[in-house]
Amino acid sequence: MKHPYLTAGLPGTGGIFKASAEDFEVTELPLYEASGSGEHVYALIEKRGLTTLEMLRRISRVLGVSERDMGYAGMKDARGITRQTVSIPGVTPEQVEAVEISGIKVISAVRHANKLRLGHLAGNSFRIRVRDVSANPVEKANAVFSVLCRRGVPNFFGEQRYGSQGNSADIGVRLLQGDFEGAVTALIGSPELVQDERWQKAIVAFQAGMFTEALEILPSHCRTEREVIHSLLRKPGDWQRAVKTVHPRLISLYVSAAQSSLFDKVLAARIDYLDSIESGDIAFKHVNGACFLALDQDEAAPRAASFEISPTGPMIGSKMLLPQGSVAMVEAGILEGSGLSPETFNGEGRYRLSGERRPLRIPLKEVSVAFEDGALLLEFTLPKGSYATSVLREVMK
Repeated sequence: MKHPYLTAGLPGTGGIFKASAEDFEVTELPLYEASGSGEHVYALIEKRGLTTLEMLRRISRVLGVSERDMGYAGMKDARGITRQTVSIPGVTPEQVEAVEISGIKVISAVRHANKLRLGHLAGNSFRIRVRDVSANPVEKANAVFSVLCRRGVPNFFGEQRYGSQGNSADIGVRLLQGDFEGAVTALIGSPELVQDERWQKAIVAFQAGMFTEALEILPSHCRTEREVIHSLLRKPGDWQRAVKTVHPRLISLYVSAAQSSLFDKVLAARIDYLDSIESGDIAFKHVNGACFLALDQDEAAPRAASFEISPTGPMIGSKMLLPQGSVAMVEAGILEGSGLSPETFNGEGRYRLSGERRPLRIPLKEVSVAFEDGALLLEFTLPKGSYATSVLREVMK
């Protein structure tokens, strides 16, 4: 799905980012500071070329601490330089500060009483270099930022949410529908969406029903795909059994990607008025994340204009607040058009989601634009749960 731009009438800078690790820096903004006492150590870690989970694995091995007992506030990309806090139990700050691991640098270590939990951060600060930009990039970026600061950044999940082949949401939808054959077929993917020739040939073989040949060709790094095909070779036609070989964490990822795709579709439908509250909207309070049913547009208008509140979109689930009127009709139509219903999210285990409302827009703060060393340098902060790519796509087009 190609998402529309809020600033479609303004030209973009073009260019590329993440040409090197130094071109993309992100630093977590803590929700609270470590107290200085307690059984956990809060360590501020700078990492390069590693995912958050791989960072945790390496630190746990060196310190002899269970990875499960460690805590983190947010997931960070492997590409770029990222700084985030992790909590480590049963060690001293001195032990943590002495850690030496390639790609990992301990900036500070302070004791605290509680394990760090997912979501326990205020937001993220970004410093990004965009290279090979078009003429007058500073002027173009400032014009876009002027709109985004006033109206808000469209809170799209975007392409990074849907996997390297863009198939995560499709897998999730089929899982929710109980279409296990369709889910496996979507998981194996399409040859035109991968670059590896062996991978392409394996997908073609799978689509032709030649599972043994597909398994022989499929690259070793495609672990989930290989396990699924192994299962089908052992029990031909048992697609549900094949799905059960997929790691539960991935199942949750696929199902939540289906949620995310519905939200993105609702946001795309409302892009031109994402900063106004309609009668029947579920409004989001930016100060504390609370949501409420907004029925009085006149009362809501100045609050939306001052960025006190924003309209929301659905992260469908059993406990999600429901909008009313025309807003409800828009959301219901998109849900139905995707082949789903509210009840499909009320399954068991990984297929049951409580749901929530997500703001259609997010505030953009601490913006800085400059041109240095032949690159456009952008700095800004975003609240937790949002993505820098939502800003970059508007700037770069």
